[in-house]
Amino acid sequence: MKEVLEIADVITVMRLGEVVGTTTPAQTDEAALASMMVGRDVSLVVEKPPAHTGDVVLEVTELFVQDDRGLTAVKGVSFEVRAGEILAFAGVQGNGQTELVEALTGLRRVTAGSLMLNGIELVGRSVRDVLDAGVGHVPEDRQRHGLVLSLSVADNLVLDQLGSPQYKAWWGRKLKAIEENGTRRIAEYDIRAQDEAEPLSALSGGNQQKVVMARELSRELKVLICAQPTRGLDVGSIEFMHRQIVAIRDEGVAVVIISSELDEVIALGDRVAVLYDGRIQDIVPPTTSREDLGLLMAGSRPAAGAGALL
Repeated sequence: MKEVLEIADVITVMRLGEVVGTTTPAQTDEAALASMMVGRDVSLVVEKPPAHTGDVVLEVTELFVQDDRGLTAVKGVSFEVRAGEILAFAGVQGNGQTELVEALTGLRRVTAGSLMLNGIELVGRSVRDVLDAGVGHVPEDRQRHGLVLSLSVADNLVLDQLGSPQYKAWWGRKLKAIEENGTRRIAEYDIRAQDEAEPLSALSGGNQQKVVMARELSRELKVLICAQPTRGLDVGSIEFMHRQIVAIRDEGVAVVIISSELDEVIALGDRVAVLYDGRIQDIVPPTTSREDLGLLMAGSRPAAGAGALL
């Protein structure tokens, strides 16, 4: 919307395949445009009370991870995340974010270093073990790595729990339990689907992302890893996702956000880690100026030092 307001002479807004209004940058602002796009008032400000942090939940020490070419993409990264806080990673895409997330969730082999979750080492464990330990994962590409589009909404809502007694019996899947869970989650997360049996491919990107979030938050989590949680979403879905992330933080879950949207990083993060060339340049407060954050993201350091590894 910032780009549209800056460069457009005339702005036409479409919603559900129909033109709902035409305006100009001089006659409108971001809030009014968002309201036209969604059909209701939308808060563009993340409402986030101060964090009440607890003990360290996730402790990462000198982590090294290779990319698909065998080159080192994550180079000695160390950080910790406490219960009840959001650590948001800023950085230009391609500086090790994808490999870091995959290592944290057991999807990529760690070549050196340690991942401790409440004192339990996760390095070398299977993805199933990592999930069972209490790690939730919202992947950066929901369609390739988070969902099975040909399956129903209900099935996608239990993809990571099909082996649990709640949904599995000796004769096969407990279809009634899966259906009831789907109906409940659709209502709870305002997923716009005809019913729980609708194929996921029929849903919009925002509603598909709601399915991913609903599934991950339906388990008891210790840490939630969110990669690009609002990529490609409309402003209404972005508002919803932000509320869910803050709510799970306030329930005492440790949250790690990786986003290429600097506004999102600043709005959500209780602390901001800046990643460049596979290394953490600094960990700073979200009140750090955009100029200083930009320098860190480019591999430089502000003259006075931005945050001294908070």
